[in-house]
Amino acid sequence: MLKSLASKWLVALSAVAVVGIAIAAEPPPSGTVTITSKAVALGVGVSWGDGTLKMGGKDYKFSVDGLSVADLGISSVTTSGEVFNLKNVADFSGNYVAGEAGIAIAGGPADQILKNQNGVVIRLHGTQQGARLTLAAQGVKLTLKP
Repeated sequence: MLKSLASKWLVALSAVAVVGIAIAAEPPPSGTVTITSKAVALGVGVSWGDGTLKMGGKDYKFSVDGLSVADLGISSVTTSGEVFNLKNVADFSGNYVAGEAGIAIAGGPADQILKNQNGVVIRLHGTQQGARLTLAAQGVKLTLKP
């Protein structure tokens, strides 16, 4: 009986330790993003938009090119998320593709994980309004505005 109770406690403590390690593995966000995009979609969408990166108490405006909308019609899409691995603001601009294995940023079922050539990772939350937001085949290009 005592051996059975001890083994159950050991299993429970191990599970807590694993969860703690998984939570601790995600780095703190470097900043946040908000993206607003206008889209004209006829099966395969064309989309453009603007966004704001908030980092270090400053706002940086950027343009968005390459999002795709999977619904018909004209839509306005808004989404937000966190930015990781951004040490220098200049590294934010680039071509982002869907996250691959090895990115230690967890995402929810409706989240999209994006990574650029500089190692910057963006986790966008599934809060789109009016359309289903997807990535174009070549990814999405984000460019900081002067």
